[in-house]
Amino acid sequence: MGETERRTLWHHRDFMFLWAGQTVSEVGSSVTTLALPLVAVLVLHASTFEVGALAACTNLPFLLVALPAGAWVDRWRKRSVLLWGDAGRVLVLGSVPVAQAFHHLGLAQLYTVALLAGVLTVFFDVAYQSYLPALVARDELVEANAKLGASQSFGQVAGPSLGGALVGAFGAAYAVAVDAVSFGVSTVATFAIRGREPLQPQTNEPRDLRREIRAGLSFVLSHPILKKVVGCTATANFFSGAAFAIEAVFLVRVLHASPGVIGLVLSLGSAGGLLGAIFAGRIARRVGTARIIWLSLAVTAPFGFLVPFAFRGYGVLLIAGALFAVSAGSVVYNTAQVSFRQAVCPPTLLGRMNASVRFLVWGTMPLGAIAGGALGTLLGLRVTEFLCAVGGWASVLWVISSPLFGMRDVPESEAEAIALGVP
Repeated sequence: MGETERRTLWHHRDFMFLWAGQTVSEVGSSVTTLALPLVAVLVLHASTFEVGALAACTNLPFLLVALPAGAWVDRWRKRSVLLWGDAGRVLVLGSVPVAQAFHHLGLAQLYTVALLAGVLTVFFDVAYQSYLPALVARDELVEANAKLGASQSFGQVAGPSLGGALVGAFGAAYAVAVDAVSFGVSTVATFAIRGREPLQPQTNEPRDLRREIRAGLSFVLSHPILKKVVGCTATANFFSGAAFAIEAVFLVRVLHASPGVIGLVLSLGSAGGLLGAIFAGRIARRVGTARIIWLSLAVTAPFGFLVPFAFRGYGVLLIAGALFAVSAGSVVYNTAQVSFRQAVCPPTLLGRMNASVRFLVWGTMPLGAIAGGALGTLLGLRVTEFLCAVGGWASVLWVISSPLFGMRDVPESEAEAIALGVP
């Protein structure tokens, strides 16, 4: 195998299986992202706050179990965690169409499904982000993360349109079955991966879960760059969680959009993420791997202010435009910051580092969802969308005030960091 072929990852068998499985499951997950709240709104006639609570349940596990999940993942084989995470989500999500077929579907089950699927997603995400550095070389991480980001963006483009068509044709509850099938495909693809990460050295010392969790948190919160990136992402996720919680309600009850139109709007908006993923590596090399982390958000976050000005009819395109720009910026930002933290973290700490970051940045999303549902009820949906745009734009202040602002590229060694004045 030539060096050029290897560098592009197209001939990396194990990565291609991981990437293929993720691509299929991302499409299915995007179908559920649209279908699950529509089940609550159209089938169960849930209130704005109840829909917000459902969105909160989806991400609440990141707040509840992410930290111990990181410590456990560092003890286990990452590939096994991926397999169990995918297989479990097949069963959990498959229960929704089954319950609807027997006329026993209710809000309590939707909340339970969201929570259980969220727990499995926590373990899966922590494991796969920790597994990737063992699967590909260090200098391939940016390309690998960009490809995985492209899969997520592709799912967000194809999923809503597919979801809208499925909801219109078969009903929201039965559309969730597509997600269950997609995780089945991902399970088969992961099983085909031959690569195994090396086992961590075993010691005779007793394992202390709290001490292991503290080690991961300490690494993140004491790092001069990571802690600022975490603050930025946590703030942005809080307000995006609030906006997402009321998005379906805003589109259905204020803009009177049909499921098909909603799916189309979300797909058009998510195309920005796909574009960002395709060009993330080239943009980072041209602009700088440090500079792009804050610049990607500073340029695109203000487009969020288009959302509260959307109106019935073709005015929904304002939402599509806002989502297009924000998605593009988010994917470029995430590709850069995830690659950076994977590169700087010791292998023995990867699971706990990723779990700590997920706890801190995704843990704000259920809080944001609850806030979005409450503010949407008290202040109205348009005002809440405007407040979310303000918060999303302000999140960039975290990284602008960090050592990243004066740097072009992220330091790759301790000596380079000292030379640049990074403690």
